[in-house]
Amino acid sequence: MNLNSQYQGVSVDPDDTRPILIIPYMWIGDFVRGHTVVRVLKERWPNRPVDILVNKQVVSLVDYMPGVRKGVLWDLPRRRLALAKQWELAAKLRAEDYGTVLVMPRTWKSALAPALAGIPERVGFVGEVRFGLINQWRWGEKKLPRMIDKKCALALPDGTPLPPEWPVPQMRVPADEISRWRQANGLGTGAAVALGPGSVGPSKRWSYYADAARLLVERGLDVWVIGGPGEKGLADEITAAGGPKVRDLTGTDLRNGVVAMAAAGVAVTNDSGLMHIAAALGTPTIGIFGPTSPLLWGPLNPLAATIQTTTFVPCQPCHRPVCTMNNHACMRDIPATDVADITARVLADFPDGMGLQ
Repeated sequence: MNLNSQYQGVSVDPDDTRPILIIPYMWIGDFVRGHTVVRVLKERWPNRPVDILVNKQVVSLVDYMPGVRKGVLWDLPRRRLALAKQWELAAKLRAEDYGTVLVMPRTWKSALAPALAGIPERVGFVGEVRFGLINQWRWGEKKLPRMIDKKCALALPDGTPLPPEWPVPQMRVPADEISRWRQANGLGTGAAVALGPGSVGPSKRWSYYADAARLLVERGLDVWVIGGPGEKGLADEITAAGGPKVRDLTGTDLRNGVVAMAAAGVAVTNDSGLMHIAAALGTPTIGIFGPTSPLLWGPLNPLAATIQTTTFVPCQPCHRPVCTMNNHACMRDIPATDVADITARVLADFPDGMGLQ
């Protein structure tokens, strides 16, 4: 049986039941976008279980990803080989009897444990002299402009023409889990705006979340501040500006952020992992972009709105983690009133969410 016509010459094989392992990029946004690879694999092999190697940061995400059997938790050191740890991981992988592994990163270290485990099909792009570790080579990675094309190419036979569009990532939180979370945090049942003021790199952080929170509260809306422990200081500023209708829901558990984004009526975030989570959940999401391009780094899922400055900023997009022009104009010139107005309109236009595609 032929697969969707967008994958030319690829067939569905329902008889293959060998488990598949994905070794992904572990940044939250990249990890979420990688769910598209799971969807492509399940289209091609509906009866092959798909597992994902995870670290402590992203382990909770797999519980909300349809089509993923489980996450294989293993934290390897970032800057050293840790050969003993690699052997331990290899033993764990060997016990799962994987038939195929897709190695997304191009590093030598990421391919070592699958090779030591003897996984028969080890698929990855050429990189870091991994001869012997990868046995199904793919070439031409640098010719693929989008990260999602690089990832999904590994899930299809070598040489398959890539489609212009891929299945979008999906995350789902059960309604009863959302209800319990709201009750545990004393949040009631009304619609709320979730703010995600954090990001990796200060240049991607919009400057006026506190002002926006105050304006949203003046419109009668509840506001939640979502993020990790690194956003605690930002949350304090935002709650001080907005008053008691603004709740600080930052914490150490990413699961809390996932459920919060699922429960929110609309999410307003920087270019960050939380933006990708909210979009994958089908929550109407407003992405604020400054130094990065939404065309390259935005979610595959449609955003309810993308906000960028209307001021001409010659260095935009620079894709730098820190503003080297020392004025941060690409973010500074986005007024809080604009964000508050767009947020209110989106909340009115999408009362039931945007839905998963």
